[in-house]
Amino acid sequence: MKKNGMRVTSLFLAAVMLASAPVTASAADTSANVEGEVVVDQTSQDQTSAESQNQAGQDQTSAEAQDQSQASAAEDAATGANSDNVTIQADDKPYLALGADLTDAQKNTVLSLMGIDPANLGNYDVVYTTNAEEHQYLDSYISSSQIGSKSWSSVVIVKRDKGNGLNISTRNINYCTVGMYKNALTTAGITDADIIVAGPQEISGTAALVGVFKAYQEMTGETINADIIDASLNELVVTGQLEQSIAGLSDEEVEEFIAYIKSVIAQNDLKDEASINQAIDDACSKYNVTLSDSERQQIVDLLLKITSLGINLDSLVDYAESLYHSFKDGGGDSSVLSSVGTFFSNVFSSIADFFKGLFS
Repeated sequence: MKKNGMRVTSLFLAAVMLASAPVTASAADTSANVEGEVVVDQTSQDQTSAESQNQAGQDQTSAEAQDQSQASAAEDAATGANSDNVTIQADDKPYLALGADLTDAQKNTVLSLMGIDPANLGNYDVVYTTNAEEHQYLDSYISSSQIGSKSWSSVVIVKRDKGNGLNISTRNINYCTVGMYKNALTTAGITDADIIVAGPQEISGTAALVGVFKAYQEMTGETINADIIDASLNELVVTGQLEQSIAGLSDEEVEEFIAYIKSVIAQNDLKDEASINQAIDDACSKYNVTLSDSERQQIVDLLLKITSLGINLDSLVDYAESLYHSFKDGGGDSSVLSSVGTFFSNVFSSIADFFKGLFS
């Protein structure tokens, strides 16, 4: 009985052990599976985190690219038509004339538009143009309300070697054109320089010429005669008004029209009103322009003022020719180009003979 009982007991224990063995194995498998799932989950989280970081990096890169694109677009929008894309180089020695009423934020904007790091402003020679100076030079030609009560127009100028010519870019200037500045500065004898004219926001830019003269005098140590400054500013204003009033010509063509008349006068040393009127008639014929009496008188008065100053006008001939070639390269009116081109191709000799015949 005991043996049988012990056998039964042994069988019972064996059965229990056999029954419990699969359960233990199952539990171990389950535990292993759970740990495996945890590992898989951790790997998934790491992958997700890496993907998120990559996406964040891409988003940041995209945002930076968008900011750069917007900044570039803003600069392009601020750049005036026919600008010469002037850039200030690291080894340049520029002079700045900043509007005296610029706030710090406006000054930073202007400097950035000029390509100058505001933090490096101390490395530059700087003068300031006041609103009182703007009124001093411009009150005779435009209303005080147009000049305003704040001096914001700013310029940077770099003197270049003889033969370099005038290169001008504008930023946020919505009235004065590059050609208007060039015509006026050429009259004043400034012919070889790189210039950027800028405003903190859209402004007319009429007063900027005051800053150009101020910076130029500081840069060269030469004093520009006050009457020459006056005549140049007078020319800037008259050219702008004619661009608004003369029908049938673009702004650039009006600028070339004025330059052409000045070059004829310079080449033939014309100084009296009758000969100046004849030069205007010749230009009107070549450019197919009909002037009103007031427009003609504006030009006559301006040219009488310029010729009375006794300045060397030879540079006006070179500038007028450069305008002609610029207009030609830009696809200007063919009839005008044909007529005016003859003038330049003959090096002015035919025009000289023409005027000698008229006034001999």
